[in-house]
Formats: sequence, structure tokens, C-alpha cells
Amino acid sequence: MEAWFVISLLIIGVVLFSLEKISVDLVTLMLLAALVLSGTLTMEQAFAGFSNDVIILLACIFVIGTAMRDTGLLDALGDVLVRMLGGQTTRLTAMLMTGVSAISAFMNNTTVTAMFLGPVMGVAKQAKLPASRLLMPLAFASIMGGTCTLIGTSTNVAVSGYMKKVGLEEVGMFEITPIGLCIVAAGMAYMLIFGLRLLPDRGDTTATALSLREYVAEVVILQGSPIIGQEVIESDFATLGFQVLKVIRGKRELTDVRHAQLQEGDVVLVAGKVEDLIRVKKIEGIDIREDADRRGSDVSLDDAHMAEVVLTPKSSLVGRTLRESQFRQRSGLSVLALLRGDQSLVKQIGEIKLHAGDVLLVQGPPERIRSYEEEAQMVVITKHRHDSGSVSRGWLLLACFASVIVISSVWPKVLPLPVGMLLVAIFAVLSKCISIDTAYENIDWRLLILIGGMTAFGQAMSGSGAAEMLANFVTGSLSSFGPLAVLAGFCFLTLVLTQPMSNAAAALVVLPVAIEAAQQLHLNERTFAIAVMLSASVSMLTPFEPSCILVYGPGKYRFSDFLRVGGGISVVLVAVILLLVPYWWPLAK
Repeated sequence: MEAWFVISLLIIGVVLFSLEKISVDLVTLMLLAALVLSGTLTMEQAFAGFSNDVIILLACIFVIGTAMRDTGLLDALGDVLVRMLGGQTTRLTAMLMTGVSAISAFMNNTTVTAMFLGPVMGVAKQAKLPASRLLMPLAFASIMGGTCTLIGTSTNVAVSGYMKKVGLEEVGMFEITPIGLCIVAAGMAYMLIFGLRLLPDRGDTTATALSLREYVAEVVILQGSPIIGQEVIESDFATLGFQVLKVIRGKRELTDVRHAQLQEGDVVLVAGKVEDLIRVKKIEGIDIREDADRRGSDVSLDDAHMAEVVLTPKSSLVGRTLRESQFRQRSGLSVLALLRGDQSLVKQIGEIKLHAGDVLLVQGPPERIRSYEEEAQMVVITKHRHDSGSVSRGWLLLACFASVIVISSVWPKVLPLPVGMLLVAIFAVLSKCISIDTAYENIDWRLLILIGGMTAFGQAMSGSGAAEMLANFVTGSLSSFGPLAVLAGFCFLTLVLTQPMSNAAAALVVLPVAIEAAQQLHLNERTFAIAVMLSASVSMLTPFEPSCILVYGPGKYRFSDFLRVGGGISVVLVAVILLLVPYWWPLAK
């Protein structure tokens, strides 16, 4: 009964993760509470995962990555890479993916994607290519690069911590590097041979960074405007190149939009390019609604800057409307327009529930825009300048980071990796590469709670017998086809579970079952653990991975684009894992 109870909780957890109605960290804590109240786990067992050195290691990596970004070091590395790129598509993609995957081997892949987002869009413009041709390879390279080292992705760190907990040796810093390099090489080969032909061709190749696509904006007709009395179909909006989506008069939406006669105070929902929206601000008699409201309240817009930003998965705006979040009052920023992938949005901007990956055109003081970027609420596609002294501190931080990696790899007993990373994070704060407040703000606490909680859930699956039941089912179904078939079953199960769950959570759910199956078949548990870990890190089937979410809006991608391109590359990479992991870590004990 206890085993069935844990399996039932697992099913409930997967459903709640996939629905995304409740935050993943809250779902994790709910599962832990249920395990404690049912007597499946003791209090000590339930919360032991949060005292694991894995939590400290991941927190430090978040701080170090943010410090490198804020000093301008990552921008400097990005500039070097971008200057090396040529204009030919195949060569451009190959060099981009090589450089990004190399950096992502030691940095959080979401941070790396965010860092390259603006520069890559600039390169696309210079090469007269749609951004959609380069942004998906960027995201995929950052994901694949994470398979090259222990700290390349939080999934690797979490799995290594669980392995130590169940008596297996931890994953070494460069133990998986040979396999990771093969994964990167195979993924790049797939993208260059097949992926480039499957990538969508969307976007204006001659546009500037702020005018690559059409936004939805609200334009208000002011008193004395020459547009008053004009029919929409023949109005100045058509001359300006706008598509009129709606006309709202008072609290009423007009039905016959094409033939409606425009009046003073009408709010017109339009789709148009940023360059046209900027021109609206200079035309007498009409204005973007946000600016009209701000001018009416005596707010000065003289020092306001405009920036195109992408909402990150951890943004407080995700799942809420601008009106509900009171964004303008709290941030001092105006949202002038909104874009969501390739979708047409026909609601007023303030009434649209925002999603991760949405692209907003915001206006306000540059320090406020910068503040939201530092808090990891959004990624600014426009580029920030950093003073040379700041970049110099970044290079010094990078030297300390590299030294710790070398020392911890060669002499792990002298300097354990978590302690080394903690020292680097402390140095980042003391050297003023990052403030202590910014450091805390950029730690992904939800991910840490998820990993700590799911580690305990894995223990519940093992202790209750649930892992044994599931392992019996998998081995009973596949063992007749041989050990490799059983391993393949767990790899593809992990790949599928990464869609409704995070990569780390999926790995920690499958891991105890896979280890139990290996023990039943008298096979090498380490082989199964490494294969599950890597399979969780090569999931590119959908745009739900944070790196993919960041490029979804700017690339004007559709869900089907990721299935078409990412599905093939994911299957190829799992095949590489099944071919090489048993060779590196033999199945037989």
C-alpha cells in the first residue's frame, strides 16, 4: 500500500507540474508534506536533501554566473565570438554552436543563451538572415554544452548528489566530458546536415534589433486629431502600415472595425513594427496609450529609453496581466507593445496574461530597465556597455573560477568543489563584481527547492518499494530484448518526462527506478545513472526548456518548429548516449 501511495503521489506531481497552475517549488513541498504526514518519510529524511552540498554548489554557480554577466565579461566573450563569425549560414552556425557550447560547459545554459541573444540577433541583421535561422541553434548549443562537465547543468549536479546518497561514487568534474563532446559533435552535425533545412525562415532580414517583427500596441486618438471622422479602412493607420485589430470606444468594442468612423478618445489596437510605433509618438493627434497616460499625469519622458526585452521563466510577471501586477506603478516602466512568438494577440495589452518568452517593448529610465535585468526578470536584447574596470574584475573572477575547477578536479580532498565554488562566490561579492542583494536575487530558489525535495522523493520511492515495483515492470517488459533495451527504456522514459517536469526532477524520479532495475539484472548501476542523467540533459522536443523559451519570442517560432527540429536531434543524441555510455561504463559489473 505504501508503494502504491508513493506512485499515486508521483502521478499527481507529474500532472501538477504539467498543468503549471501551481509553482513547481510549491508542488514539491506539498509532496514532501504528504510523505511526512503519511509516515512514508521521517522529518529528517524529508528535508535532508536541503542540507546536501549540491544545494550550496548550485547556489554558488548561479551567483558566479550572474557576476560574470554583470561585469560585462560574458558580453566581452560574446563580442570575440561574434567578430569571428562570417556571413555564410553553415559556417556561421558551426562557429556559433562551437563557442556557445564551450562556454555552456561551465555556465548555466539559460545565462549563456541570454548573454548571446542580443549579439546573435545583431549578427543575423549584418548577415541579412532571419533571426529564426540562428536562435534555435543558439539554444540547442547551450543545452548540449551542459553535458560536457559536472557543473554544466543543474541536472548533472543533482544526479551526482543522489548517487552519493545511495552509495555510488560521485560524478567527477570531467568524467562525462568525452561523452559530452560526442553529444555536442553529433548535435552540431545533425543541425548542419538536417536542422538548417528544417529551421523556419521568419523575420525581416533588413530590420534593426528593435524592429525585427510586428508588435501589438494600443494607440489612442487625441483631441483635435486629423484622424477623427476617418473610416478605419481608409484611415491614416493604413497609410502608416498598421493592421487595425480592434477599436474600443469607452468600455465598448466596435463590431464592424473596417468601416468604423474613428472618434476622439478611441483606443485602437494595432499591429505594427517598432519603427512605425516610434513614428507614432511624433505624429500629431495620436499617441501610444501608455505614453499618453504618462504625459497626462505630468510624468517626464525626456530621459526615457526604449528596449526590447524577453520575459524569463522566473519573472514575477509570468501568469499575470500587466494590470494585475501593477507593473507600471511598481517598476516605473511603460510597456508600449507586446509580441508572442508567431501568434496574433487581439486583446488589450493590460488584459493579456503574460508568458515566459513574451517579448515586450518597454520604455523608462535605463537604470530601471537594468535593474529588472539584474533580477533575472527579463533579458534585454539591446546591449549594455560596461566600464573597463568592471570587465577587468570579471577576468579576475574567471581566473579564480578556472583555478578552483582545476584544483578541485586534481586534488578533490584538498579543495572539495562545493567549498571552492563558495570561495569564488564570496570573492565575487567582496571584489564588487556583484552586490549581495543581486546575488540572492539571482539564485533560482525554486530550482533548489525542487532538487532538494525530489531527492527526498527518490528516497521515498526506494524505501517504500515503489521503485522496485516500477523496475519490475520495466525489466519484465524489456529484459527479453537484452540489457541495452532496458537501458534504452529508461533513457526514453526520462526524455518524455522532461516535457511535463523539469530536467532535474525527471532525472531524480527515474534514477531510483533505473538503479533498482540494474541491481535486479546484476548490471552496473553507474551505467544506468549516467545514461539517465545525460538523457535528461538532451531534451529539445518542445520550447519548455528555459533556454528555448528565451528564443521562442524573438525567433517568432511555433511549437511545431521545436517538434520538427528538436525532436530529431533529441532522438539522435539519445542514440549516441546508448551507443557510448555502455562502452565507457560497461553494463556488466
